[in-house]
Amino acid sequence: MSAKRLLLMAMILAVFLFAGCSTTVTTVNVSAAASLKDAVTELNYMYVGDDPFTKVVVNFGGSGTLQKQIENGAPVDVFISASAVQMDALQKQQLIIEGSRRNLLKNKVVLIVPADSTPGIADFRDLTGEKVGKIAVGDPKSVPAGQYAQLVFDKYGITDQLKPKLVFGSDVRQVLTYVETGNVDAGVVFLTDAKISKKVKVVADAPDDINATVVYPVAVINASNNMEIAEDYVNFLFSETARAVFQKYGFTALGR
Repeated sequence: MSAKRLLLMAMILAVFLFAGCSTTVTTVNVSAAASLKDAVTELNYMYVGDDPFTKVVVNFGGSGTLQKQIENGAPVDVFISASAVQMDALQKQQLIIEGSRRNLLKNKVVLIVPADSTPGIADFRDLTGEKVGKIAVGDPKSVPAGQYAQLVFDKYGITDQLKPKLVFGSDVRQVLTYVETGNVDAGVVFLTDAKISKKVKVVADAPDDINATVVYPVAVINASNNMEIAEDYVNFLFSETARAVFQKYGFTALGR
């Protein structure tokens, strides 16, 4: 424990003992796309720092699943989606604070295979080959990476050929795990997911026109009970400190 934290705790204890004061912990509840897990987890430690009265609780998952939870009244202060689609749906229902929506990050969609794999896959169109048996993608109903994968397959005209081979994941990290363990021959994830694993390798990028649309918006939820800290947290995500962390994990940070 740092000297700074020890000093801070001693001061707080003194207040309790000699002044009879009481205080409460303020919690900011964040729902964030699964692909943000590593970066956001690191940033939350930095945001809280030595403040014993602030806590960040994060629910990571498929953006579509998180969207439905918010629609059903889940206690969420801040939502970070891996696609504009889910944020658009919440905005249409007036479930986010007007003016709080901002584009936070950009990413890329890539095709990956196990690191020791040699199935001759160098392009999305190679997935139609006889040597490729199973392909993991996020469930297009709730996972943005799966929705982007569907756009790639449609663009190349290979959707019908691939349908019997598809294995759906509940979020992009589950897709990554399927590929890491060799349970599938290939998978479609975000570039940032591929970067955190030594067990997979990237063999192809999605077309530029599709990758240009891969944007992560963030917004404060209208039903937030901690509006002030939620807005402060969002502002922190656009700080230079946060920018450096996002870039370390392979994201392109947007805005200031």
